[in-house]
Amino acid sequence: MATVELRFSALPEHVRTARLVAAAVARRAGVDEAVLDEVRLAVGEACTRAVGLHQSSGISAPVRVSLIEEEKQFSIEVGDDAPHTVPGARTSGAGGDADVDLEEDDMGLAVISGLVDDVEVSAGENGGVIRMTWPTTPSVAVLP
Repeated sequence: MATVELRFSALPEHVRTARLVAAAVARRAGVDEAVLDEVRLAVGEACTRAVGLHQSSGISAPVRVSLIEEEKQFSIEVGDDAPHTVPGARTSGAGGDADVDLEEDDMGLAVISGLVDDVEVSAGENGGVIRMTWPTTPSVAVLP
């Protein structure tokens, strides 16, 4: 199992780099060329979400991206250190920015779910991880 790890400051300008690295590693791992755009978009959305969570929570820790090549699949994990509330829970009061942030978060997760068939989202008080998985095709040796 080969793993590439990437950590970057929670700044929007670093999301593009994460997308490019993810697409390159996915291609090398054997992810179908027709799916690479979806990989790029999903990673971009997950990283943008993590950057937003870090910035809105005032967290200076880097966003973590793990690119994991396994025998028949390729996975990408995007981790953040922002405290998460229970999904669907809303803060009391007049709403305001907290409700807008939760709606944007829900929208980002919906976009990712639309792009990737196999998505796992875990979140808690110490941060969250989005794990996205795609099938790979084994390399075929070319005989002379």
